[in-house]
Amino acid sequence: MNYLENRKYVIKAIFLVVGIVYAIRLFYIQVVDSSYKQAAETNAIKAIIQYPFRGLIYDRNGKLLVQNTPVYDLMIVPKEAKQIDTLRLCQLLDIPLEDARERIKKAKAYSWVKPSIFFQKLSTQDFAHIQDNLIDFPGFYINARTARGYPHKSLAHALGYIAEISPKQLEDTTYKGYRPGDYIGKSGIELEYEKYLMGKRGVKYKMVNVRGVEKGSFKDGAYDTLAIAGQNLVSTIDLDLQAYGEYLMDGAKGSIVAIEPSTGEVLAYVSAPFYDPNVLTGKDYGKNYMSLLQDKDKTMFNRPVMADRNPPGSIFKLAQALIALEEGVITPNTRFACIKSLVNCHNHPSPLDLYGAVQHSCNPYFFQAYKALINQGKSKNTFIDTSIGLKDWREQVLSFGFGGKLGIDLPGEKKGIIASPDLYDRVYGQNRWKYSTIYSLSIGQGELGVTPLQMANFASVIANRGYYVTPHIIRSVGEHGKPLEEYQKRHYTSIKPQHFEPIIEGMAEVVRAGTARRANLEKVGITVCGKTGTAQNPQGPDHAVFIAFAPKDDPKIAIAVYVEHGKWGGQSAAPIAGLLIEKYLTDSVTIKEQEKWVLSREYMNIKSK
Repeated sequence: MNYLENRKYVIKAIFLVVGIVYAIRLFYIQVVDSSYKQAAETNAIKAIIQYPFRGLIYDRNGKLLVQNTPVYDLMIVPKEAKQIDTLRLCQLLDIPLEDARERIKKAKAYSWVKPSIFFQKLSTQDFAHIQDNLIDFPGFYINARTARGYPHKSLAHALGYIAEISPKQLEDTTYKGYRPGDYIGKSGIELEYEKYLMGKRGVKYKMVNVRGVEKGSFKDGAYDTLAIAGQNLVSTIDLDLQAYGEYLMDGAKGSIVAIEPSTGEVLAYVSAPFYDPNVLTGKDYGKNYMSLLQDKDKTMFNRPVMADRNPPGSIFKLAQALIALEEGVITPNTRFACIKSLVNCHNHPSPLDLYGAVQHSCNPYFFQAYKALINQGKSKNTFIDTSIGLKDWREQVLSFGFGGKLGIDLPGEKKGIIASPDLYDRVYGQNRWKYSTIYSLSIGQGELGVTPLQMANFASVIANRGYYVTPHIIRSVGEHGKPLEEYQKRHYTSIKPQHFEPIIEGMAEVVRAGTARRANLEKVGITVCGKTGTAQNPQGPDHAVFIAFAPKDDPKIAIAVYVEHGKWGGQSAAPIAGLLIEKYLTDSVTIKEQEKWVLSREYMNIKSK
């Protein structure tokens, strides 16, 4: 018993001695030895974020589309920013006093002890102007990063832009890992491929004194991490073709989409009016963005994938003919008279077979062919028969890629509109509408809406004799990679390949001796197959449409040109397509008279018939 009592006292004694030793040491450090106090007052550890280089973007031939340029952010740590000369700071940054106070308030709301951006995207010249004065502003320091630069000023709508992440995005778990002040893709490729382009942040720990002057690395960089650059992207775009398309559309409104039919690679992507993507970089980003957003011409509107409310016009007659051939209600030799009492038409030979109907774009021919397609006598009740026919027709139309998102690797794509029995039931009531209600669909008008991208994809379907590969604008992630898996599969239509041949023959005649002679390239040995269209516009002059592909055999390019208020596809859209096809296939332009015609915009003075 005495032995146990002794052990208890020994253990207590040991704890007491250890406690006394620690107390003496603490007294020495805090009262006697001032070196620790001096070190604490003299130095602090500052974590400096190392922003990664964002991935670069190239065109299909290796030309740089998007690069990184150096910019500098002025950071603030509110706890350290004491007794600063705010007025002088405003003079250095050329900002109003109230603006500076609001920025400080915002930084404090975020954190008193963590750094946040006070003023972003200082240029190299701005940085040089203020860096020597920073010693007078404790709590402020410079953080270097890169912004986007665009050496060729093209492709703004497809490339997109980056901007500071929003508070709402920071609350979203999708953006876990981002911090206030980080930049993120906001539209276009920059948004769609953000996870590949962004890279990974690093951090460096520095010792600084009370005036913010760096005293060297903490622990010789033992805890530093390197930033990892984002992956580069190789796009499908041909920069020379893109620039030429923008040149031809300068001053006009509309779209151009060109696709390589066999792969679905987008060769050119023009949304007019367009803008220099460099205006959405630098410290004037906010002002320039609002100016573009409020532009009456809707410059920020990404027409190739978003303009889905305009009817396709006569190019849609090709789809009607293909479905009618598949259903067996017509043959290539089926002839119909041009009966203008059914639907208005221009003067041409009559009656016509399918080849001639495509060449001359005969409205009454397609009225009659579409009626034979819709009313096949599957019900004795004409209302029910029309509903059955329209439902079956719609399923085949959807197989061409109309009426749904194609899935291009760009955000904001719209589906378009394809009429359905449900739509007419809602408007007129069930069994209260028939063919005479919907006949305008036969010529690409009425309850139809397609995007310019869908038009170009339709041209690819015909060029490929019945299939398409999902259009995409990135060829590879990494300079030696491949497109994402979803952009390597073929999608087949419901139409047998043999039914495309008479349509293609008719399209060749459209360009050789029909409504699209301005796209003719026979003198350079290229057979272009195309179809013009006029999309009715109740708000003003009609819109002009043209789709085409070339060469006729083994096509290398399919294209859609949509000119708002262009009136006639053969006058405004067709010559643009012809010029671009020749440019892409021969790397030259010989039909200079068509280039002059396009740039003159004389087609705007042609009176509608």
